[in-house]
Amino acid sequence: MREFIIADNQDITCEGTVSLLGRLLIADTIIKVSNRKELMEELANCPNAAVILDYTLFDFSDSQMMNARQRYRDSIWLLFSDELSKHFLRQALMSGNLFGVVMKNDSMDDIITALKYTANGEAYLCELAANVLREEVPEQISDRLTSSERLVLHEIALGKTTKEIAYEQTLSFHTINTHRKNIFRKLEVNNVHEAIKYALRAGIIDTSEYYI
Repeated sequence: MREFIIADNQDITCEGTVSLLGRLLIADTIIKVSNRKELMEELANCPNAAVILDYTLFDFSDSQMMNARQRYRDSIWLLFSDELSKHFLRQALMSGNLFGVVMKNDSMDDIITALKYTANGEAYLCELAANVLREEVPEQISDRLTSSERLVLHEIALGKTTKEIAYEQTLSFHTINTHRKNIFRKLEVNNVHEAIKYALRAGIIDTSEYYI
């Protein structure tokens, strides 16, 4: 049996998950967390825990979630939400990390199966997630850019000026401006608005960051 960490700020499904885990007798310990800091603290204490995460209700950006999953590679994660975009699912499932996916509107049998898979360290994929994997993978826009250019594009999308980026990255204005020109050239865009659309499509920035 595993320790289960429930990261879900929807009270009714959180309590329902606790009840199911208790009935199935597959959890050694059940811990409820309400934010990213608490989750990371619990994972530090139990790095092979099973994490049940409602991503849409939690204070995670895409990159923060991927980094956490990468850091605790012995853990197993089940994404359990009302709605997840195809772009987000594709990014998570093709990241090389182990994620299971089940939706809150799936059948009880599917949810129970997902919990059992998770307890065994396996990734269960619901029909929506399986269909996303079957679809044609779009062109990897971010592959056109170097890691430095992706970082600069991320900062541009957050509304920072070339001068601000240079100061924060301790680089020269000329270096950041060169990166900016290369980004526009490689993505074949003419302005910041078009570049931001590419950043969103490529997963370089997520909508929660952009709309703050």
